[in-house]
Amino acid sequence: MFQMKKHTPETSRGGTQVAERETPTMPRRTWTPRCDILETDAAIMVVADMPGVDHDGVEITLDKGVLNLRGTVVDDRPQDMNLLLGEYEVGDYARSFTLPDAIDTAAVSAQVANGVLTLTLPKAKSAQPRRIEVKAG
Repeated sequence: MFQMKKHTPETSRGGTQVAERETPTMPRRTWTPRCDILETDAAIMVVADMPGVDHDGVEITLDKGVLNLRGTVVDDRPQDMNLLLGEYEVGDYARSFTLPDAIDTAAVSAQVANGVLTLTLPKAKSAQPRRIEVKAG
């Protein structure tokens, strides 16, 4: 079984993951998206919730074994109105994972639909289990 390590700090309030951070290079709040990581014999799949992000707002990089996910949310609230109550805060998403060495990085694929990002990380052939045929002697 492969293991992927998280890079983003996380906190918890009331049982809900709300990790957030502001850095000088990120002009607004950045949330840590919740992710599920699934594994088959042939691939690892990462499913990340990024509400409000469409395919134009997703940036995925893979560098030196670190997978970086970034989702940018477009603030589409009407600008010609006064905000009387604001419970929704616009922010972007960022998360990083260290990948195992046995990923076929050239075959990684991604898609986003309805704010859910799905990445497929195929395992290299050498890392996939194989059945060895036993011949009668």
